[in-house]
Amino acid sequence: METKEMTVKEYLSQAKFLDQRINSKIQQVAALNDLATKATSTLTGMPRNPNHATSSMEDVIAKIIDLQAEINNDIDTLVDLKRSLSKTIKAVDSPEYQTVLEKRYLCFQSWEQIAVEMGYDLRWLYRIHGKALEEVKAILGIE
Repeated sequence: METKEMTVKEYLSQAKFLDQRINSKIQQVAALNDLATKATSTLTGMPRNPNHATSSMEDVIAKIIDLQAEINNDIDTLVDLKRSLSKTIKAVDSPEYQTVLEKRYLCFQSWEQIAVEMGYDLRWLYRIHGKALEEVKAILGIE
């Protein structure tokens, strides 16, 4: 989260990318749960090597637990990051600029969604966004 070496957009977009990684890990946990369910159903038949099946199940469960711990850590990081981004956005003078930045970088809304909700033309929204980024740049001391 070193702001001196990143652009304003990169700084503000960190939360979205972290949120996407969390969602990816949640999908991975779901896939592992499905695998564990399938493994459990095959255990009800005549096992050829009970130790191998138990070991595979333990591996899957360990992976699920590890991923869930990663997800929890990522969620904690995301909450802290959003708090930091929110503080930066609140330092912007214009409530209009703040709203655009919040909708884009904290709520992850598309430009079209923001334009409709705020009643703006897309080109006007981009102009406002550019001005808002300039203010954030000044707040963060990014050149």
